[in-house]
Amino acid sequence: MTRPSGRAPDALRHVVLEPGVARHAEGSCRIRMGLTEVLCTASVETRVPPFLRGSGQGWVTAEYGMLPRATHTRGDREAARGKQSGRTQEIQRLIGRSLRAVTDLKAMGEMSITLDCDVLTADGGTRCASITGAWVALHLAFRHCLKMNVIASMPLRDQVAAVSCGLWQGEAVLDLDYDEDSKAQTDANFVLTGKGGLVEVQGTAEGEPFSEAQLLSLLKLARHGTEELFRQQRVAVGIA
Repeated sequence: MTRPSGRAPDALRHVVLEPGVARHAEGSCRIRMGLTEVLCTASVETRVPPFLRGSGQGWVTAEYGMLPRATHTRGDREAARGKQSGRTQEIQRLIGRSLRAVTDLKAMGEMSITLDCDVLTADGGTRCASITGAWVALHLAFRHCLKMNVIASMPLRDQVAAVSCGLWQGEAVLDLDYDEDSKAQTDANFVLTGKGGLVEVQGTAEGEPFSEAQLLSLLKLARHGTEELFRQQRVAVGIA
């Protein structure tokens, strides 16, 4: 079995995490995974949603979007349509859940951080790249808050990253690009923490159902891939 990219089954695409790329944001990161490229920015606000007022607890949320020419043909801006697609809402909720899973919201006090994940180029795995890059942006935003004495300690308890895996021509492979994703027999996204916890698993059979053994083989690949992503996150924020 030869992958379209020529990569080994357990090989990630070339990954680049570039921190501090947005001049005005408290935290930012541009992530490239192969041809997929996402700009992640973290914005700090000294207010919380109404349901958290007076609780002494903070909030982390996310918004996700794709530029019109992130894909082969131009897509309409969702703002022009007047509503977000179901896909967009699902992905941004996933990003927010993933980041909250490793954040001590009480340690934030009553402030909010919004992660904006804007897809510049899409070639598969945009939600996974968004989660991985957003963690770097969030870490840098918290570091900014520490420097400004807004918080007393780092609220991040762990790392979180995500990667896609799938069955392509019957074999388990890591980090699907668009050519593989569009033809895979099974496609799955894994969100994992640095300590090995599972935040979310999304798996879909496009044809024949997949077995438990195949699911575990995909999880093994995901753990292998996220280990490298965690290493690169640490390098990006200077804690390697």
